[in-house]
Amino acid sequence: MGTLATELQGVAAELAAVPRVYVDANLPAGVVSAMRHELGWDVLFVLEEPDWRRASDRDHYGRALELGRTLITLDQDFFDNRRFPPDSSPGVLVCSAPDEVGLLRILRHVDRAILRPAGTEVLPLRGRKLQLTMDVTV
Repeated sequence: MGTLATELQGVAAELAAVPRVYVDANLPAGVVSAMRHELGWDVLFVLEEPDWRRASDRDHYGRALELGRTLITLDQDFFDNRRFPPDSSPGVLVCSAPDEVGLLRILRHVDRAILRPAGTEVLPLRGRKLQLTMDVTV
């Protein structure tokens, strides 16, 4: 039996290739389920954490960075650079679509074009905020 670090190396290597995201409360649960099961992402969904459900946007922003997760939301407020400075951004994806099918199309594109090519980079969008709409070519 090795140290904790050596025992967890295999798990860490496996997780490094999987996009790690922090999803705030305004994304539908069906989309969160698809992120996990269809896309294979490691998703922290705030509605599943009772203490975080009513946290402020600032708390979510900071917690996503602290936990090494890209923040995914529908909330345009995250574009306010005074409240959410880009230099302390975990990487924010603000999505906009008319329905869950549209959201999933956007997220599939994000998976292929943004999160997977980053490889082992923990926060591939750190310091950036992107708005993705149905105008994305999928």
